[in-house]
Amino acid sequence: MKFFKYHALGNDYLVIDPKDLTAPLMEPQIRVICHRNFGVGSDGILLGPLPSAQAKFALRIFNPDGSEAEKSGNGLRIFSRYLFDRKLVGVDDEFSIETPGGLVKCTVTDNGRTVRVEMGKVSFWSDEIPVIGPRREVINEKITAGDRAFTFCAATIGNPHCVVPLPEIGEALAKQYGPLLEKHSNFPKRINVQFLRVLGRRNIQIEIWERGAGYTLASGSSSSAAAAVARKLGLVDNAVQVQMPGGVLSIEMDDQFAILMTGPVTKVGEGTLSPELFDTKV
Repeated sequence: MKFFKYHALGNDYLVIDPKDLTAPLMEPQIRVICHRNFGVGSDGILLGPLPSAQAKFALRIFNPDGSEAEKSGNGLRIFSRYLFDRKLVGVDDEFSIETPGGLVKCTVTDNGRTVRVEMGKVSFWSDEIPVIGPRREVINEKITAGDRAFTFCAATIGNPHCVVPLPEIGEALAKQYGPLLEKHSNFPKRINVQFLRVLGRRNIQIEIWERGAGYTLASGSSSSAAAAVARKLGLVDNAVQVQMPGGVLSIEMDDQFAILMTGPVTKVGEGTLSPELFDTKV
């Protein structure tokens, strides 16, 4: 089974073409492939290109625990770079990709090293995210995780996000409270968590706990959701630099919270998975 490995600001994915599969990828295989010690190691698997009636390409995104994600901003940038490397798209071509979280439009620039993605519109409505309770925009609500109470906002850009604005954030905070919020009973499909610090009108900082993946160095959909929440709260302008442990993404928003994300992609390498790998259980 062939694979291609890329990272987007330290958020790494393996791309596997379904034509190279002899059988469907199942959860035990995904878990061992993504394992940092027993497999190749990655934050997930991008399975594509797949056929689509709505777009030029379709994509499925798997987390390292074997669950499936609706959408991934970094994953979409990586998959776009892969399509470019395989000569399926060209520089400055605009093309569409279908994901379970909706259609997006992508453009590869800088000889493949930078990708721009129209991520879609952010919604704050509880039934669309989802968040339990009556239909409402989930803004500045209270939640308790472990020994601490937080004020949070929730949003979706095709996948769910819990954004927690705080004056100070850090890795330890994300690792302690991220898993508790991810699986909180308020979120029936679990949720991605961002701890947000606003640095100025054009700069924010986030720490990320991803649903199904854990602590993550960077995330495109998390950047989109956090920037939209900061804009919704009136704390930033419509163009924001999102600082993460892995690096910086550029987010632009219109008044309807439609997101344009721009950021780098780096190719790591490619190889072939040995059948022996799947003798391991993780």
